[in-house]
Amino acid sequence: MKRALIFGVSGQDGAYLAKLLLEKGYQVTGTSRDAELSSFANLGQLGIRDQVRCISAAINDFRSTLTAITQAEPDEIYNLASQSSVGLSFHQPAETHESINLGTLNLLEALRFVGRPIRFYNASSSECFGDTGATPATEDTPFRPRSPYAVAKAAAYWQVANYREAYDLFACSGILFNHESPLRPVRFVTRKIIATACRIAAGADEILSVGNTDIIRDWGWAPEYVDAMWRMLQQDQPDDYLIATGHSCSLNDLIAETFAALDLDWRDHVRVDRSLYRPTDLLRSRADPGKAAARLNWRAAMRVPEIVRAMIIAEQHDSH
Repeated sequence: MKRALIFGVSGQDGAYLAKLLLEKGYQVTGTSRDAELSSFANLGQLGIRDQVRCISAAINDFRSTLTAITQAEPDEIYNLASQSSVGLSFHQPAETHESINLGTLNLLEALRFVGRPIRFYNASSSECFGDTGATPATEDTPFRPRSPYAVAKAAAYWQVANYREAYDLFACSGILFNHESPLRPVRFVTRKIIATACRIAAGADEILSVGNTDIIRDWGWAPEYVDAMWRMLQQDQPDDYLIATGHSCSLNDLIAETFAALDLDWRDHVRVDRSLYRPTDLLRSRADPGKAAARLNWRAAMRVPEIVRAMIIAEQHDSH
């Protein structure tokens, strides 16, 4: 039986990854900063809480990280722990840098220290690319990060590449574009839109306040993206992969799609609030996931219309 250790198992990706690995017959250990106090609500929502061994670990603390690895004795480690909000990173730049960059460095050093052939996945981000313009990003596109979050993710990406080369570690970074699900916290814009639109459809006298609706993103479905993470660690050689649908749309279109699915005209219920604009933001984010298709045999099946409908169904189910 293979053993996996997921740092950040309580988040969206951590929970879906745990479910996938359990289905593949893995023994799964997951970490949270304080496992005794954490509710692990996402694991509960997926019906797998009692199948995942949960331990405490903080990746910005080297001793804590090393102890978790020693306890779990994993064959594979997935680093999904860190501050995960671009918007919040402008308010907490130091915490963001520490949890992402220092945390990744601690994990890599711990792997080197343990000296076992553990395979390592690092969660990188499309935010590293900055504004891609009209040209879809590939794995060879230079990084031009435009937020504290993106700067930290870019630094962590290069830490992984450096340790892979210098110490012959099996270490990969997945450069994931936006990926959504019902497990997204409401502060993320997609879930905020879905939740508000569902309340309005149910009769709430409410207005949806959003920031810049002209932004263009490649939105995918999170349960599909964790499968790509797993596939990276099953290859003969470690490498970095861009994971996306290859189809981008504007936030405006996503909003319109959501309200239309609920038989509403979004123009009657949405207000742009300039206070929600970020100090710097990416206008366009486009991706070419051809390498993942060719090497991992991975392709995204769900696009924005299907994602919106799946999230609406989950939201309406949860509210009843």
